[in-house]
Amino acid sequence: MINSVCGIRSTGRICTDLADALTAQGHEVRIAYGRETVPEKYEKYAVRIGSPIGTKLHGLRSRIFDDTGFGSKRATQRFIEWVKSYDPDVVHLHNIHGYYINAEVLFRYLVKAKKPVIWTLHDCWPFTGHCVYFDYAKCDRWKTGCHNCPEKKVYPASVIADRSRRNWADKKKLFTGVRDMTFVTPSQWLADLLKQSYLGKYPVKVINNDIDLTVFRPTEGDFRQKNGLADKKILLGVASIWDRRKGLKDYIRLSEKLDDSYKIVLVGLSEEQIKQLPDNIIGISRTNNTKELAEIYTAADYLINLTYEDNYPTVNLEAQACGTPVISYRTGGSTESAVRFGTVVDKGAVEQVVKLIQSSPRFEKSPDYEASLGHSVEKYLELYRAR
Repeated sequence: MINSVCGIRSTGRICTDLADALTAQGHEVRIAYGRETVPEKYEKYAVRIGSPIGTKLHGLRSRIFDDTGFGSKRATQRFIEWVKSYDPDVVHLHNIHGYYINAEVLFRYLVKAKKPVIWTLHDCWPFTGHCVYFDYAKCDRWKTGCHNCPEKKVYPASVIADRSRRNWADKKKLFTGVRDMTFVTPSQWLADLLKQSYLGKYPVKVINNDIDLTVFRPTEGDFRQKNGLADKKILLGVASIWDRRKGLKDYIRLSEKLDDSYKIVLVGLSEEQIKQLPDNIIGISRTNNTKELAEIYTAADYLINLTYEDNYPTVNLEAQACGTPVISYRTGGSTESAVRFGTVVDKGAVEQVVKLIQSSPRFEKSPDYEASLGHSVEKYLELYRAR
């Protein structure tokens, strides 16, 4: 597998959860990654691509030239030599943006090696000229050819050049050159978009994200007592990175409309963001301690997911598995996951969120809720065997 991170955050945990299950069935797995550190228990899978300095240089280059995915050439060449010696039966791609790998070097190898490729999409970057999502900008240039990108200054941000037209053409040429490739999307929403893109000629299968149900389950802890919230109704928000699309401003708007019987708790904020929060919001920095996260989910009354752009948020699944219902914006695949134990409202409809919360709704889990979790490994194995 190839992904930006290993064993941390949503995509990294998806990779290691899958690796654990595959290893238990007798398969051999390696996860090539490019960023941050790997939890000790997952080091057995980890293969580092490049170095922290290399990713910083790739990121700097991208900010100037808008060529995310086209730096880290030497690091990727060295990695490909390792891949040749490892000789995998299947190459499973995840996020290949993130300033750590060169898409051109990677795909030239994949075309020449004729290895079966599975590519799980966690966003829209593989079929755009720049952005990972385009809902916010209401842009559909990705369908025919990107140019004059309205999201140029949004991750992967460029402060000078706009290379979106060339990026779109280069990625189209590279990514459509692989003969044996199957796409996986966690949501039907993303599958429908993929079919409208230049990757639409490839087969696509929807496999919902799984979570580790041995970790994410009702887990009692002292979170309420430790934070003076014993008699409060807790409204929880969780994200790996709180950027514009995660709706941070809407949580602040929400806090202004609630009395002091409620407390909003946001997990995953930077130290600078925490300093800027109003008094009625508790900010917690990012945690990769999944047991601690399960305790926070369990303590909350609702997970409030005010994301404006998303694929199939694992936070929705994690909260539900801990017995906490979800109220989410009607966004991408969040719509598909939230309604299993919760509901959705229109983007920006903070007043509607307030009314829902104050009415104390009792959500019922959908009949297929439990059956829908824990089966992605079997579905991926079917794909691997079919190759």
